[in-house]
Amino acid sequence: MTLKKIVKQVGALGVACSMALGALSAQAEETIKVGVLHSLSGTMAISETTLKDTMLMLIEEQNKKGGLLGKQLEPVVVDPASNWPLFAERTRELLEQHGVDAIFGCWTSVSRKSVLPVVEELNGILFYPVQYEGEESSRNVFYTGAAPNQQAIPAVDYLKDEVGVERWVLAGTDYVYPRTTNRILEAYLKANGVAEEDIMINYTPFGHADWQNIVAEIKRFGSAGKKTAVVSTINGDANVPFYRELGNQGVSAEDIPVVAFSVGEEELSGIDTAPLVGHMAAWNYFMSEETPENEAFIKAWHDYIGDTKRVTNDPMEAHYIGFNMWVKAVEAAGTTDTDKVIDAMVGVEVPNLTGGTSKMLPNHHITKPVLIGEIQDDGQFLTVSRTEELAPGDAWSDYLEGSKDLISDWTAPISCGNYNTQTKSCVGATAE
Repeated sequence: MTLKKIVKQVGALGVACSMALGALSAQAEETIKVGVLHSLSGTMAISETTLKDTMLMLIEEQNKKGGLLGKQLEPVVVDPASNWPLFAERTRELLEQHGVDAIFGCWTSVSRKSVLPVVEELNGILFYPVQYEGEESSRNVFYTGAAPNQQAIPAVDYLKDEVGVERWVLAGTDYVYPRTTNRILEAYLKANGVAEEDIMINYTPFGHADWQNIVAEIKRFGSAGKKTAVVSTINGDANVPFYRELGNQGVSAEDIPVVAFSVGEEELSGIDTAPLVGHMAAWNYFMSEETPENEAFIKAWHDYIGDTKRVTNDPMEAHYIGFNMWVKAVEAAGTTDTDKVIDAMVGVEVPNLTGGTSKMLPNHHITKPVLIGEIQDDGQFLTVSRTEELAPGDAWSDYLEGSKDLISDWTAPISCGNYNTQTKSCVGATAE
């Protein structure tokens, strides 16, 4: 073969490769990629796997409607495996390697805080669907779960005003969400006249399994002649042995009621709920809500998952709300450009599943109803209390020094997540 022919063939090969790469690039541009960042293994898989499935269902439904901006949505699923540093790595992978336009993910606050600097550095968007401790606001995060004023404070008010509780056990998993939430609740209780000796605080590690001594201690604390309740921020699969031990030691809801912030229908589906009847949870959604929107959502879920026994829960609704808000914001912006979508998100309103409408606020939190439910023997909740109006999520607690003067407003002219109303200055996005 002559040199001239070799050069000609190499040139043709280069053109072919270039065309192939161009075709792949064009194909990639024909879809809008959506990152799904939930633990599919490890201690949090009990809660997060369902949220991955929820996102796949929502994306599939949107694609059946024609997709978004004339393109199909493409889910990109990764498994951070309940490993908090791995959440940051998987987020960087989603944004840098896969080029996703939005991420729906995380459960624990420690995983969210691991992700936060990455989405801020790379200017991504995270939709966070779980109740959290507040004391944070990021331009790149939309908090569709409950802030403390939408769950923790109303739950304590219900126990205090309706149940007559005077002694308080604040029991949680040892990480940022329970510790910060309990710091807020302790300050709130003391501001309402509760003595320090009437507050017991206990923390256990993720995956804690031996609850015998702790439950016995709770029983002793509750035997002082004052009505006692447990406010639980225990997370993940540790809830199963905790509730089992309550049953083993005969701790009934009549004696020492438990109100949980991280136990929903999904967690209860794995245990015998008969001994737990009457214990409570505070959420913004229950599967038992009888609305047309909820009935349609449950049917879609059962059709998608192929199992009518599978339950729905509050973080699933939060993803439902967040995803629909994102779709509307992208449509309004006419693009998936991060900055334009973030600006378009504020003010977006979509139906929730409890019969109302949720609105995205300038602080990147949403309006939500607050529901208190009692556990039934079928693993569902009977709603015993609900707010008359939707509660707007508050990023900063009114009960903590250093926070009570702060507001979050990501719209002009403030454009700050940590604005001090006294000094009229922005001090950053988060405060620790």
